[in-house]
Amino acid sequence: MHEEQQRPEHGPLAGFTVGVTAARRAEELGALLQRRGATVLHAPALRIVPLADDSELLAATKEIIHQVPDIVVATTAIGFRGWVEVADGWGLGEDLLARLGGVRIMARGPKVKGAVRAAGLTEDWSPSSESMAEVLDRLLEEGVDGLRIAIQLHGEPLPGFVESLRAAGAEVVGVPVYRWMPPEDIGPVDRLLDATVSRGVDALTFTSAPAAASFISRAEERGLLPEVLAALGHDVLPACVGPVTALPLQGHGIDTVQPERFRLGPLVQLLCQELPGRARSLPIAGHRVEIRGHAVLVDDDLKPVPPAGMALLRALSRRPGWVVARAELLRALPGAGRDEHAVETAMARLRTALGAPKLIQTVVKRGYRLALDPAADTKYADA
Repeated sequence: MHEEQQRPEHGPLAGFTVGVTAARRAEELGALLQRRGATVLHAPALRIVPLADDSELLAATKEIIHQVPDIVVATTAIGFRGWVEVADGWGLGEDLLARLGGVRIMARGPKVKGAVRAAGLTEDWSPSSESMAEVLDRLLEEGVDGLRIAIQLHGEPLPGFVESLRAAGAEVVGVPVYRWMPPEDIGPVDRLLDATVSRGVDALTFTSAPAAASFISRAEERGLLPEVLAALGHDVLPACVGPVTALPLQGHGIDTVQPERFRLGPLVQLLCQELPGRARSLPIAGHRVEIRGHAVLVDDDLKPVPPAGMALLRALSRRPGWVVARAELLRALPGAGRDEHAVETAMARLRTALGAPKLIQTVVKRGYRLALDPAADTKYADA
């Protein structure tokens, strides 16, 4: 049997904790992450207003029926389908489809085109790129002065889209499908903010710009914004599904990672590459040790480690092979107080969790050190 087949099975995200801020499709994203070994903290930063209860959508639908637009821009398949279905529930479905049947419909991409056709309508044009920028270019090239344009919105901001059309002389009507509101229970968001500040998460995922903006806004309300931005700028990886989603974070100077394809699957695959790549890997006492968020890989064997143990291990790994004093390790412990005995207790638990006691050496009257392999001493001396 090959060595690879003998190794324990664990996913690429095993030992990492990932925060999910999504409201819509959160279960799907969480399941994708968990399937690859991640621990998931779910804190919806927003909630979606149910369509049937949305008075703004009802008003916009009636306006379109009574004042028919020249052009309708359909932006998302789920949003367009939902709009038609809820209009039907309000008894306005036939009137809406009759009006839409007589106007030019621009569909942003193949999925939206499918939703338009499923409603018995025909799109006038659709870009293969699925880009709203291409839709905007097409409209401006054709000229929109004096035209009435309805845009099916989907909770996402469309930077510059509406402004550009209005500047070119169009009257723009927004159809607010799936509007975002603050969550009814802010507790999970606060817990995720606290975990971000304490480095209890390794990455945060954002799948909509409103969720990113809401997360930042709540941090500001609690006076935590500087600490949250510091965490996202260094220790906690912010991963966004696309460039529009990243805008609220970029506005605060935070660099994000984004997949080439703006989908949940590629977002998860990106984390599978990025997080293990950021983990510290060291040759210690004849073992290969990789330090992850809340676990350690010892020769590809995953060892869960309590938070106090991880804090000690990180402090030791900043200067691998060098002695770290008990007083310094005590400062690294979360809420340990002033008793250096807490370091000994946490160290004993850490050694037990790692299952290889010789990884960490006790240096009498001085402190502890990682038993870095001699060949690695020079390489890691100034790490």
